[in-house]
Amino acid sequence: MPQVSVMKGAEPWASEGDTTGVLFVHGFTGTPQSLRYWAEGVAADGRTVILPRLPGHGTTPDDMQRTTAAEWVAEAEMGLRGLQERCDRIFICGLSMGGTITFDLAERFGDVLSGVVTVNASMFSKDPRVKLAPLLGKFPLKLKGIASDIADPGQEELAYRVVPTKAAASMLSYQARIMSKLAEVRVPVLLFASRNDHVVHTENSPYLLEHISSTDKELVWLEKSYHVATLDYDKDLIVERTNRFIKEHTS
Repeated sequence: MPQVSVMKGAEPWASEGDTTGVLFVHGFTGTPQSLRYWAEGVAADGRTVILPRLPGHGTTPDDMQRTTAAEWVAEAEMGLRGLQERCDRIFICGLSMGGTITFDLAERFGDVLSGVVTVNASMFSKDPRVKLAPLLGKFPLKLKGIASDIADPGQEELAYRVVPTKAAASMLSYQARIMSKLAEVRVPVLLFASRNDHVVHTENSPYLLEHISSTDKELVWLEKSYHVATLDYDKDLIVERTNRFIKEHTS
């Protein structure tokens, strides 16, 4: 596979802190930039943070077209194992498709996790084009993008402006598999969901709340932000509530 350069601002990020580790997982076609404010806010509270760049993201859409969900998950797992080497308690935070990966890891590594936090987690789509995904996934096409759904005009998400169809088909197949295992998630969960989200249907987070087996779970509605709430008007609320959640589950 040819080497491609990473967009300026899309680089992975990490911060050394105490023995509580937090893994951040960005969304489909996005980059670590969309979670940087959130990650830095948690790191400022003294935590050890890892924010990886998923393969095929932050480079070119053609590069992403050659990657699959299995590769994105493997990168997140590598970050999780890195935290296991240095931390006593571990949390995972994810945005959109990063939320799918978060619940996947919560199901498989629940015995080592102290909790998970997601923002507008994506588990299913009501876009009618989804029915064409198996067909579109056979061809390297590009559809109109879903980037930078933000209410604040002063913010912009660093993400692709197109959706690579082969990568999208891989994501949708992966999400269907994770949906079937939600009942196996038992760790503490904090969900954030925007009332107005033009990318992920607002029924996703309530669905997650209902179908996971966690007894310690909460859904917080975001009234002022769109999909990329981690860069939007509610970004400080997300940081504050995440830090509170971590404190409550490390005491």
